[in-house]
Amino acid sequence: MEKIWRGIEIASRDPEEVVLTYRPEDVEPVTLRYERALPACMLPELEEERPFAPPSGDNPLNPPERPKARWGVRLYVILSLLVILACLGIGIWYIVQYGWPAPGSVQAAGRPSGRDEVPPYGSDYYDYYDYYWDIEEPEDTAITIPAYPTGGDTRLSLDSAGNLPPLTIKEVYDQVTPSVVAVLGQQKQHPDMASIGTGVIFSEDGYILTNCHVIAGCSRCQVWISNAYGVDAEYEARVVGYDEDVDLAVLKVEVQDLPAAAFGVSDDLQVGDPVYAIGNPLGVELRNTLTDGIVSAINRDVNVDGVSMTLIQTTAALNSGNSGGPLINQYGQVIGINTIKMMSTYNTIEGLGFAIPSSLALRWVNELIEFGELQPQPVLGVTVNRIPQVLPDGRTGLRLEEVSKGLSGDRAGLRAGDYLTGFCGQEIVGYEQLLSLRRQLYVGDEVPVQVWRDGTYLEFTMIMMAE
Repeated sequence: MEKIWRGIEIASRDPEEVVLTYRPEDVEPVTLRYERALPACMLPELEEERPFAPPSGDNPLNPPERPKARWGVRLYVILSLLVILACLGIGIWYIVQYGWPAPGSVQAAGRPSGRDEVPPYGSDYYDYYDYYWDIEEPEDTAITIPAYPTGGDTRLSLDSAGNLPPLTIKEVYDQVTPSVVAVLGQQKQHPDMASIGTGVIFSEDGYILTNCHVIAGCSRCQVWISNAYGVDAEYEARVVGYDEDVDLAVLKVEVQDLPAAAFGVSDDLQVGDPVYAIGNPLGVELRNTLTDGIVSAINRDVNVDGVSMTLIQTTAALNSGNSGGPLINQYGQVIGINTIKMMSTYNTIEGLGFAIPSSLALRWVNELIEFGELQPQPVLGVTVNRIPQVLPDGRTGLRLEEVSKGLSGDRAGLRAGDYLTGFCGQEIVGYEQLLSLRRQLYVGDEVPVQVWRDGTYLEFTMIMMAE
């Protein structure tokens, strides 16, 4: 190819050769030649033969390619890990809380694993119902254990410690443990399961005291009694009477000459007194276990499933299976029936056990024997300040903070602001004394009452009314 432009001739005879020719009209032509390799962009057919040269990061005209951001992938990985950790945490919590069983099973209901395989009268028993502060009971709490005829003579009596000498721990155990029995209840809803509690023999002819919740929902009951050589004898028990609100039940076995425990007066207890508990914690394998502690509080008002109970608080260790067992003073006398223990899933709680005072149980037990149920309890119909007040003449009185309209105190003529100085023929010096006197009364009893009002002593007669 040849081209002339303004006297310059460009000739190309070879693809890789450029020839520039300057040719004036009167001068001999001169040929100039310049040879070089064509750029790669002009030789596409030679692209595959061109050696590879990676881009240099130092070249500002050819900067290195930045890696693409992958935030979507990272976010997905992070969220997946969080979900896995959350599922793992829930699984660990569930296993710790309920064990391996699925929701709705016996174990998932809060019972120890393996309970649904426990035979009615095997070697392992558990009291299902006192694991927590609120007593856990079966859905059907009706007691269908065969009944024993009521109307018999009262059997329970209390004896003051008086001048009895304090006993050693071993002496207390040796004296009381023959009267402690194992109470085994066969569940009505689950015949292949059994609950266990403790009982106390309080009459030589076979009357036994225990908690009502030990036999709740049971259709059959057995009592195991150990002789002096540790040999167990099994007896079928019938129920004499029970009351859910006071959590007491009286059982009867057809045996004579049993070792009956001595019962003391719980009103004589003071905070700090040593006490002992004997029972069957966690089953018959640990039968007749002895624990000790002190009286932490007396007349402690405790709300249990909506029912107010006045109990003895103790540091003596109580565990599942101790329910219905004796709380014993240092003189070897039973002064309480162990009933509940405060427990928590979220807090560490130790040494908070509670027992029904013997001074309260006395009346209830004898009513259960005589009538099969509790009789209406008399009430005063007044709210009393527990702190005694010294009157101007030096006598002691309890201030009446409130008088309930229509009840015994109101009908007798008592008023709020009066000071109670006499009741049932006794001079009142403390709140516990008033409670003790009231427990001896029945509905319809006429009780003389003395109060101090505006500097004058007044006499009234209070007729006891039902609660």
